[in-house]
Amino acid sequence: MRIPAALIATCSLLTGCSTIGMGSPTASATLGATKGNQAAGTVTFVQHGAKVVVDAQVTGLTPGLHGFHIHEKGDCTAPDAASAGGHFNPHKEPHAGPDDAHRHAGDLGNLSADANGVAVYHVEVSGITLDAGADSIIGRAVIVHANADDLRTQPAGNAGPRLACGLISKGKDRWF
Repeated sequence: MRIPAALIATCSLLTGCSTIGMGSPTASATLGATKGNQAAGTVTFVQHGAKVVVDAQVTGLTPGLHGFHIHEKGDCTAPDAASAGGHFNPHKEPHAGPDDAHRHAGDLGNLSADANGVAVYHVEVSGITLDAGADSIIGRAVIVHANADDLRTQPAGNAGPRLACGLISKGKDRWF
């Protein structure tokens, strides 16, 4: 039996197309400075099973530690980013560090800025997702704070004013 070349080509094309877009879900945020500040940067989120890998690069910081959190609202319009609300906490857990079993879903710990004011950050966390549902961070904000997060004081770790804010979205042309 002879199979027509067009059928083979069509099957090959469909098989190849079935793997396009099958990578891990991703999202990103571009951080913009709040009024009177210079912090800026990018944050990427990649879903790997039940965990999300968070990578950030932030400039314009003072050297040292800076609290880093996902906030409940994707609204950075207020000059001080207060419009982003509190920490993302869908399960009503206490404030803590990113490695603690009981923590706000948005607790990402601290960025560490070097002598030039640049922070490079990498962490893998559970309790958040890039998919739909109560734990989704899509459409929320990511915030860099002025002070270190002490990882224990309620409700926000004494991290201080907000230096930068960015909307977490799935793509440049698609926010949600």
